[in-house]
Amino acid sequence: MGSLGRCLARSLPRGRPGLSPPAPRCFGSAPPALQEKTLVVAKPDSVQRRLLGDIIQRFERRGFKLVAMKLLQADRRLVEQHYEQLRLKPFYPALVAYMTSGPVVAMVWQGYNVVRCTRAMVGDSGAVGTIRGDLSVHISRNLVHASDSVETAQREIGFWFQRDELVAWDSRDRDSIYG
Repeated sequence: MGSLGRCLARSLPRGRPGLSPPAPRCFGSAPPALQEKTLVVAKPDSVQRRLLGDIIQRFERRGFKLVAMKLLQADRRLVEQHYEQLRLKPFYPALVAYMTSGPVVAMVWQGYNVVRCTRAMVGDSGAVGTIRGDLSVHISRNLVHASDSVETAQREIGFWFQRDELVAWDSRDRDSIYG
């Protein structure tokens, strides 16, 4: 099984009869210098449907570390800056209107290979075992945004957070996670 398959397999619920034992984690030994960060934004449908706990729990179960989180009403300027690359798409006005229609929760997660693993965990709206596949009801209400590359994550984190809002802390389970 490839690393994305392992990432995806780890997001499946555990402890139910008939499920296979936990798959290997999608990360191995990782010195602190290799700790990536990624942005995850729980969109208004996540907040309205009260799914934040389930979404956060999936990241915590993966062993990723939450280093920033805030609930906010995103203003038009922030959303337009964030989705600048989509401004010529026909759905852009509806996306901006939706993202400013209610509160969102912006989070920064840290861990080895966190960007790629997060993208696998988020998945597509029809992909069973993913956040979108398990919880979203329509492609336009897909619950979360996740950065698509390390470079994009760095840029997007800068849109949503000031540098001093990221909390550097030592995880007591780091040795168990990274070996």
